[in-house]
Amino acid sequence: MSTESFLPAGAITLRDNEASDLDDRNSACWAKSVEIVNHTVVNGSATNIGAFVVWNIRVETLNGSFMNIRKRYSEFDEFRYRLVQTFPGFEAAVPALPPKSVISKFRPRFLEKRRAGLQYFLKCVYRSNLSTLC
Repeated sequence: MSTESFLPAGAITLRDNEASDLDDRNSACWAKSVEIVNHTVVNGSATNIGAFVVWNIRVETLNGSFMNIRKRYSEFDEFRYRLVQTFPGFEAAVPALPPKSVISKFRPRFLEKRRAGLQYFLKCVYRSNLSTLC
């Protein structure tokens, strides 16, 4: 009898993916799709001093439920950096992020282009071999 049979449904468990084979790792993947739905300007004032943009991301899980996640551009930047450092052989599968702009960062046209670029980044990472290394 396994120790998992004693755990309540939905319990958080620790899994060692380093010792597992690739097929076992694939069973750990849980996302079906990912989409950047929109953005929110946080602490926006008339002057936008101290304001920043948060991207609202919707993840559909394999069981059909949804998760809503909010991330700043800097978190995408850190995520990309860590992917490239962790998987140097997959650098070509990790596209560059859309550029920054101090002047246009709150303009609707710029934000839509950035959203599309971040969406492309997420889809490429999700669809690449990196998604099988969950």
